[in-house]
Amino acid sequence: MAKNISNRKNMSGNNRPFSLKATKKTQKVNLQTVVVNGKKVRVSAKELRSFEK
Repeated sequence: MAKNISNRKNMSGNNRPFSLKATKKTQKVNLQTVVVNGKKVRVSAKELRSFEK
């Protein structure tokens, strides 16, 4: 099982159709499983790009 080391949380917002009636939606973090020092960890894609640099 990969350990989640990212501190990022889900984002929330509103769905707005043409009638402008607001309903809540959540946008989840893009977690990727990678191997770091021989261990599987789950890191967000944004943090993964900074690791590669």
